[in-house]
Amino acid sequence: MGRVGLYALATFFALWILLPMYFITIAAFSTPDDVFAYPKKLLPTNLSTETLEFFFGSSGILDALRMSVVVAALTLLIALTVGTPAGYALARFAFRGSGSFRLVVVSTRAFPIIILSIPLAVTYLRVGIDDTALGVALTHTALALPFVVLVTASVFAGISEELEEAAMTLGCTRVSAFRRVALPLALPGLAAAAIFTFIISWNEVFAASILTLQNRTLPAEMLAVLNQSPLHFRFAGGFFLMVPSLIVILVIRKYLFTMWGRVSR
Repeated sequence: MGRVGLYALATFFALWILLPMYFITIAAFSTPDDVFAYPKKLLPTNLSTETLEFFFGSSGILDALRMSVVVAALTLLIALTVGTPAGYALARFAFRGSGSFRLVVVSTRAFPIIILSIPLAVTYLRVGIDDTALGVALTHTALALPFVVLVTASVFAGISEELEEAAMTLGCTRVSAFRRVALPLALPGLAAAAIFTFIISWNEVFAASILTLQNRTLPAEMLAVLNQSPLHFRFAGGFFLMVPSLIVILVIRKYLFTMWGRVSR
């Protein structure tokens, strides 16, 4: 395949992804009547927030939105608290089985979510955290933790260890050298890991649908009412769920591209 063919193939796949996003965005900022109009116009002529206002005014949406924010915040807190020290240890300390440990971390993502969700639903019923934000957050943490460990390991591997050793020669302990030297330098990467974790929790729907009944997250609530909802409701919901994912792609892409190379050094 020549250069022209490669560019044509790349353009095709780019349009394959971008065109649905474009039409969802246009529909979300159209009036409900314009959503049903055919043929569709490539350029909008009558922008309106009426569809989004209808979406947020629908019963249960704001409660589900609040639940999603709480679950994502808890997931973020737990995943970073557990994953950051693990990533630091993976980057700084050579130990037997470190390669196998990385493989185990990645392999946890190979398990279908249904294998986690159904046993967890039974366990949550027994311990009394079913249909709660904490229960969903723990499940989302299991999904996000491998990414947090690998991303933070990549970030710390890119920070010179000599800087911490120099701080320790000046009186810092290992912990204070980490807090004063490594952590400030790692903050941009940790922010990327945090945003990625937030998006994983924000978009997850299957586990949230199984583990919640009355207190659903926003994706689970949309899935529950999908068959009864009008078309413009679906476009508005799709747009609202899509925007954070687009933001995270722009923010963390450079860390994802360099992650594997740095960790494997």
